[in-house]
Amino acid sequence: MGATLFFGITNIWTYVLGSFLIILLPGPNSLFVLSTAARRGVRYGYRAACGVFVGDSVLMFLSAAGVASLLKSTPLLFSVVKYSGAAYLAWIGFGLVRTAWKSLRSPAVPHEVEAAEARVSPEGGPFRRALSISLLNPKAILFFVAFFVQFVDPSYGAPALSFLILALIIQVFSVAYLTMLIFGGTLLADRFRRRRALSAGLTSGAGILFLGFGAKLATATLS
Repeated sequence: MGATLFFGITNIWTYVLGSFLIILLPGPNSLFVLSTAARRGVRYGYRAACGVFVGDSVLMFLSAAGVASLLKSTPLLFSVVKYSGAAYLAWIGFGLVRTAWKSLRSPAVPHEVEAAEARVSPEGGPFRRALSISLLNPKAILFFVAFFVQFVDPSYGAPALSFLILALIIQVFSVAYLTMLIFGGTLLADRFRRRRALSAGLTSGAGILFLGFGAKLATATLS
């Protein structure tokens, strides 16, 4: 199983299984897509998902280009990106909690609340936010290079092709998983749309999770 099997990729089925399990792990990207779809619908959910796809693609390219090595060798750069990402996640978390609190205190009917959210978040908002969440995560860059390098034969003449195939495999799983979250979130929203307390509770829970993600990233190390 250690021999090259496909375009310089070794143990490709191990990689496929590992990619599938990695995509299923909860994280700020998937939570943001789910919460966006639940609050604003399928169209906005896919805008957020596109931000995740683009962000992950950029991170995988940067990993293949050696940026992960730069982060490892430059602790100051790692810290700048890390704390910027942590602050951004915390800002999103506070925003969700604030939105939930306002929806409980406001006498507005559900469609008026949705209109207010649309005014606060411009049409491109979900895409830009998801893209920022993806890019402001130095641990993700380090993870991608640490994961990919295990499956690329260093003697293969075109390693860029190997990285491209590995990236496409993990993105296929990401598309399928985020699509499931989008429609699942929309289904939940349809069921709980008239239950403002429950909706506010779910939004607050998502905000608290984002605060937790921010705290976790802020305490991340290079090891």
